[in-house]
Amino acid sequence: MHALIVVAHHDPQSLTHSLAAQVAAGLSASGHTFEIADLAAEGFDPRYNAADQRVHRTRAEPPADVAAEQARIDRADALVLVFPIYWWSLPGLLKGWIDRVFVNGWAIDYGPDTPVVKKLRHLQVHLLALGAADQSAFERHGYAKAMHTQIDYGIFDYCGAQVLTSALLLESESGQVQVHLDHAKAVGQGLFETETVAG
Repeated sequence: MHALIVVAHHDPQSLTHSLAAQVAAGLSASGHTFEIADLAAEGFDPRYNAADQRVHRTRAEPPADVAAEQARIDRADALVLVFPIYWWSLPGLLKGWIDRVFVNGWAIDYGPDTPVVKKLRHLQVHLLALGAADQSAFERHGYAKAMHTQIDYGIFDYCGAQVLTSALLLESESGQVQVHLDHAKAVGQGLFETETVAG
């Protein structure tokens, strides 16, 4: 089976990129294939523009860069997002990728007088979110729950995709690096098993 690993970090030497590489290594060890979409290195433009709005409102053909991303997802059996947590959420680059790629007519179908049709029910999603704070900081004001609500449910469940892994890999700057790398490899190795990898 095949996975698309989307990584959103400008520094190729970052822990975020190392985690993506470990997911890939786990997939390879299990006999599966993968593609890494390095949004920063590839120069993906996250800015939602007038052409994107036409796609949303009038079902116009998506811009070429968006169509290429949709094709990559269509080729995949699973989507893995590996990203740093910025301000208790997705970094702007990844949020813009979702805004532009997961559009009406492809990820969902809806109109003013019709209910939403979820079009990505076939897609498995695995989320690896990297943060420097500890678990208590994420629980103190409900940030962890808010992230799951807005990302797992607000984005992916809304499109019908199944979130099988939703892991907050925390304390990334205080000795947890190897633990997180091992976790990422385990996610890759078990990506196409039926069990969910807890975070």
